[in-house]
Amino acid sequence: MVNARISGIASYIPNDILDNEQLSQMVDTNDEWIMTRVGIKERRILKSDAGSSFLGIQAVNKLLASTGTKPEEVDLLICATSNPDYRFPSTGSIIAHGCGLKCAYAYDIQAACAGFLVALQDATGYVRSGLRKKVIVVAAEKMSSMVDYTDRATCPLFGDAAAAVLVEPTTDNVGVIDGVFYVDGIGMEHLLMKAGGSAKPATHETVDAHEHYIFQDGRAVYKHAVTNMLESSLEVASRNGLTMESVDWFIPHQANRRIIEAVADRAGIDSNKVLVNIEHVGNTSAASIPLCLDEYKATLKKGDKLILTAFGAGFTWGAMYVIWDI
Repeated sequence: MVNARISGIASYIPNDILDNEQLSQMVDTNDEWIMTRVGIKERRILKSDAGSSFLGIQAVNKLLASTGTKPEEVDLLICATSNPDYRFPSTGSIIAHGCGLKCAYAYDIQAACAGFLVALQDATGYVRSGLRKKVIVVAAEKMSSMVDYTDRATCPLFGDAAAAVLVEPTTDNVGVIDGVFYVDGIGMEHLLMKAGGSAKPATHETVDAHEHYIFQDGRAVYKHAVTNMLESSLEVASRNGLTMESVDWFIPHQANRRIIEAVADRAGIDSNKVLVNIEHVGNTSAASIPLCLDEYKATLKKGDKLILTAFGAGFTWGAMYVIWDI
């Protein structure tokens, strides 16, 4: 049986840092308030006029170089982003062009902070079916493009980044073993950008009302994120005969340190098995899980059992069981 394995990983973060001291000069907040509530010390910001595709191109080029993959060998690129360069064309097509992927089809998916897992599930389906042999999944998020830096509740959360993985076929029992995914439209009112789409096109009034930025009801999001990431993680583990003791690493979406700790605690996961990098990069939405994996890749070993889980606007959430093979 053919399965899909992650055969390479790379990431890119901008050079410019926005730390809590700088934020405190922009909005009514301070380091203690931010660290206590979300556990973020600093985040990276792309200060140029370039969009999410710039971040994605850097990550994909690093991936091609590190895996020795020629651009013309790539069959497909799937881009997960909530911050496309334009409403159209797709950011995936811009990244593919920028990286010289002349033989690859490319498209975007929008699953908010769960985007990487959903795109990885898509890539897995293509590889298992035999339709594609080399698929790049890239998550590219210029989150600063939709952050209101006058809103003290949301502006400390988000940073810019991109990360990419190469997905290829294998006949070994490694790679993406299983995944569970859910969506519930009840979440729309709690986490969204209120204007800019076809339901509420941009006007002077929507711009003046700051409706083109992230709106988040923090309490509702916290409650659902903890419950849903926990339940999906336990479900995918149970379906595959795993206990939290037998899982080597738990990699949650890096949304908020309190959310991460609550999910791990309720699942009974040893804190030493939880990979966290939110303190110095912030919430990078769809890029957060692969960014964290890339940062810890020297720690991961072939054969390690990983549970990945994410939660995002929609609400949309899920978890995956992956056996590492790099």
